[in-house]
Amino acid sequence: MPRVYIKTFGCQMNEYDSGKMRALLGKDGFEATEELSDADVVLVNTCSVREKPEQKLHSFLGRVLPMKRQRRVTVGIAGCMAQVDGDRLFKKYPNVDLVFGPDAVSRIGEMVATAGTQRVLDTEFLGEEGYPFPSDVDPDASRRVGAFVTIQKGCDNKCTFCIVPATRGEEVSRPLADVLDEVRRLVDTGVKEITLLGQNVNSYGLKVPGHPTFAELLRAVAAMPGVELIRYTTSHPRDIGDDVVDCYRDLPNLASHLHLPVQSGSDRVLRRMKRFYTRAHYLEVVAKLRAVRPDFVLSTDIITGFPGESDADFDETMSLLEAVRFHASFSFAYNARPNTPALRLLDEAIPEAVAQARLERFQARQRQIALEEHAALVGTVQRVLVEGPSAHDEGVICGRTSTFKTINFPGDPATTGTWATVRVTRGFANTLRGERVEGSERVDE
Repeated sequence: MPRVYIKTFGCQMNEYDSGKMRALLGKDGFEATEELSDADVVLVNTCSVREKPEQKLHSFLGRVLPMKRQRRVTVGIAGCMAQVDGDRLFKKYPNVDLVFGPDAVSRIGEMVATAGTQRVLDTEFLGEEGYPFPSDVDPDASRRVGAFVTIQKGCDNKCTFCIVPATRGEEVSRPLADVLDEVRRLVDTGVKEITLLGQNVNSYGLKVPGHPTFAELLRAVAAMPGVELIRYTTSHPRDIGDDVVDCYRDLPNLASHLHLPVQSGSDRVLRRMKRFYTRAHYLEVVAKLRAVRPDFVLSTDIITGFPGESDADFDETMSLLEAVRFHASFSFAYNARPNTPALRLLDEAIPEAVAQARLERFQARQRQIALEEHAALVGTVQRVLVEGPSAHDEGVICGRTSTFKTINFPGDPATTGTWATVRVTRGFANTLRGERVEGSERVDE
């Protein structure tokens, strides 16, 4: 059988798309391999939201392209970077056989076949009518406790810092029946945890009259036999309605954790980012979520040094961190990305040293808060879904709590996919340490 090797740089959506490519090529007789040297087809699926994946792409191709001098290997570049820079990449790497964006994933088999005789460039955006969401399940899903399921593609928001509209196109919601069918087939392979994916999941279905809403989708997935834990990403604070908050009140298998990007604590900066919510609105959403789930944990995204951000604006971000006490955050100094509206604001660019200093200040306090919150969990008993052996310690397994805390504890890898009752013994900045509790000791809420 011909073999395909897929390397992914980027977010959960890139990971999901890679799984779809494995599944679709599998139908055409390809076997997935984890050994680059064995591959007949090599695909690198890339992100373009941040700078580092682009650097990784160029390094990776430096390893792969010399292989073509020794034997016939089809090499392709996929993903968001391919969508934005397709023409440039096609010219820069004449030995690359195909370059294609996310909307072309459903045609991967056809493109690979064509690339055997001629180069392929496909960065066409597809319209909403009949958008082809591949329904094939990633063959690797059966080896995992959790799996991603996309519920929409693209984004209609115009956040000035964000390149996603240029890389993923307009927002299209996937039919509810298709989502549920994929969830059902994943559960049949042994998957216990479902993570629903979208650029703005809360706007699911809102463009089409009569289409199920995101809250209705959550309830439908939660009602499916075998779905033991539900997560989703990413949410837009503007679009979280009371119907979604009520889901946290009513659905016990909906995780008590939400990644809710705020980007800045300053209303002035939020307006310049075109986020269309205020600090007060964000805090109101947080209060509603914690009213129905007192143990609710939030993580977020933060950008420091956005063009025009003053010291007072940054102080507002720091005070929001104190008010919400995020358990984790993805924080970055602003980095101008091509094809984004914020490029028009660069006459007010913040010096790199200032942006970096603010980032370091934010991250230092974030780390302290994470340590404090994790220390407060020491002695509590948590219900944990076992994900497998620890990556670092022999005889130790790891899992996650409903609040998305990673906890490592002594155990048997054969218990992967089951629930364990674990007492927390130590707290670190990013993880917890624990010991398994036998019997029926009460789990702390």
